[in-house]
Amino acid sequence: MNTQLLQVLADGEWHSGQALADAAGVSRVTIWKQLQKLQEAGIELEAVTKVGYRIVGGLDLLFDSEVHSGLNDSATNLVGELQVLQQTDSTNRVCQEAMSDRAAPNQAIVISAEQQTAGRGRRGKAWVSPYARNMYLSVGWQVQGGAAALQGLSLAIGVAVVRALQDLGVATAQLKWPNDIVVGRQKLGGILIELTGDMAGPCSVVVGMGLNVNMPEYAQNGIDQAWTDVYQQGAKPTRAQLIASVLNHVLPLLQQWEQSGFEPWREAWQGLDAYRDQPVNILMGDKRIAGTERGVAPDGAIQIETTLGLQSFHGGEVSLRPGT
Repeated sequence: MNTQLLQVLADGEWHSGQALADAAGVSRVTIWKQLQKLQEAGIELEAVTKVGYRIVGGLDLLFDSEVHSGLNDSATNLVGELQVLQQTDSTNRVCQEAMSDRAAPNQAIVISAEQQTAGRGRRGKAWVSPYARNMYLSVGWQVQGGAAALQGLSLAIGVAVVRALQDLGVATAQLKWPNDIVVGRQKLGGILIELTGDMAGPCSVVVGMGLNVNMPEYAQNGIDQAWTDVYQQGAKPTRAQLIASVLNHVLPLLQQWEQSGFEPWREAWQGLDAYRDQPVNILMGDKRIAGTERGVAPDGAIQIETTLGLQSFHGGEVSLRPGT
């Protein structure tokens, strides 16, 4: 993908084919082929004879320098490596590979991308990833205590992401157990945590975070659930500002996690719980359990009041759905 061409078109204004060719230093024929590639990547181009080409609404392109400029001192000191990719299958996969090669204590590896071709959420669900419209972000961190030390981490990360959104003027975001960021019953984003290495000892955790920021109309048909995005909440931060704000909250959390665990985050999570004291269904494969959601236990398990009393359920293959 021609990044020079994208940077010219990102302003959303009309540009003639010749002006684009001159800016990129290529022929008109080459520019036409490159414009086709942009369309194949899902970028919405408009063309008018004798006027030129434009990207409808323009694009908010990501640059690592702009992310760095938004980091506070604490986050800056915890970033060992930060990459912004044009296109990748999964930022989590790239981050996992980087961690296996270059992981260092108390230093995060941060991977973001303009587009994911195989982004995924919990339970293998696909994540719709239009180019330069949303936040696709993965953070790799070394931990010493294995999987057991990470109980409740996805819930705490959810709190950190909501606080990052609040800093940017999004006051509507809440949380749905175990790893969804929602507004009402519409999904705004999600969290996917993956581990590599020794599950009982030193290992690497990769925290994948996705947020709908400015979802284009053409991408909406690929979404099979109610959704919303940051722009619909009345705030319009750049994606670089959004990523920096998320890192400002998430990186200190990761640094302190093995000493503090979930307990300091439990009350905050429950204050953001979108389904607290509401009827819900717990789905486990073909099994469905109805009850009333009563917040989370100290280890992050969801607590459901059923006809059999208060029951706790952990993540994995367990899902929560609204009841009636």
